[in-house]
Amino acid sequence: MADPTIKQPENVAGKWYVDQTCVPCHLCMDEAPELMSYADGETHTFFSKQPSTAEEENHAMEAMEACPTEAIGNDG
Repeated sequence: MADPTIKQPENVAGKWYVDQTCVPCHLCMDEAPELMSYADGETHTFFSKQPSTAEEENHAMEAMEACPTEAIGNDG
């Protein structure tokens, strides 16, 4: 489960986040490319946009479920 105490600093404000256990496996980018971005050097991903529609919310959930390190969290 993602740890809200070690969120990536690049995450935009909101309930969805990526924590510092992220490895750039690219699975979240496959599920939610409209919400996720790579950090410089592709060392990790982060939420560059919070979901604003039901479809985007589903994409965020799919990204969370696909994450092998459980680095994606939802505070909501």
